[in-house]
Amino acid sequence: MTITTQQARDAAEQYREEGFALVRQFIDGDALNRLKTETDRIYQAGLEHPRTWRHGNLSFEILPEADFGSRYVIQAYWMSWMSEYFEAFRRSESYRILLEPILGKNIKQVAQQIHWKPPGAGLTGYRFHQDLRFREARDAYVDIAGSTVNTGLAIDPSTLENGCLQVVPGSHKLGYIGLSDEGDGQIMKGLTAEEELRAKGIDPASVVPLEMQPGDMALWGLLTVHGSLPNESQQDRAFAISSYVRAENSDRGEWAFRNGTSIPLGATPQLCKWEQLHERPEPHYVDDKWYA
Repeated sequence: MTITTQQARDAAEQYREEGFALVRQFIDGDALNRLKTETDRIYQAGLEHPRTWRHGNLSFEILPEADFGSRYVIQAYWMSWMSEYFEAFRRSESYRILLEPILGKNIKQVAQQIHWKPPGAGLTGYRFHQDLRFREARDAYVDIAGSTVNTGLAIDPSTLENGCLQVVPGSHKLGYIGLSDEGDGQIMKGLTAEEELRAKGIDPASVVPLEMQPGDMALWGLLTVHGSLPNESQQDRAFAISSYVRAENSDRGEWAFRNGTSIPLGATPQLCKWEQLHERPEPHYVDDKWYA
């Protein structure tokens, strides 16, 4: 464990004021090597699927070779259901120390993802947006924006060239502004023009790129405006995202900590974000060509 309680308090203070925070060397050394090894294993498991696949909350989002000339894994969801490492890591002591100053001792997890930006995949940028748009069941939460924090852990070096996360400090104080909600609402098709930011009251010059080394951790909120550019380098950018919520204010999510104690996954997946979980819990392929 490398994070200290003082780092966590400092991160919480910055997060509340600016809508984001950055913690350097959240993990390093052997812990970082294990993270990289397991991430590579999960990517290879994803490549076994010809297109997007889902089983319970576990899912791989695939760009198929029929449409892209090669097969790319761009996201994995809830990999804890196939990885003992990620199941333990999501509720590790480091996460408890990081999250308690923001969410308290009772914490659920509503999202777990790895984002890859493989060189050559093309669709690896994210239009500027606020993550509140992805919480469809608002009545399942109390004070959803104030009760939720997103964490993003750099697995590879995260640079401007390979599409690092970019945030707008203080944008969480604007409320929900509907950025990139027009049309079909896809945030991975096209890029956000500066005029779109200005139309929502955001100065493009205020955007801050969060360049990170492996093991660095970023925090941002559901109302924080953020996005990223496509990967223009020859290096992948793997980034592990976990979203946590104050348990008392959420009917959704898997327990991570109850009264400060780490809680493992149960026998069956709990409803987190995917509304059809209980309708189609069996393994199946998804044919939605959202990228067309």
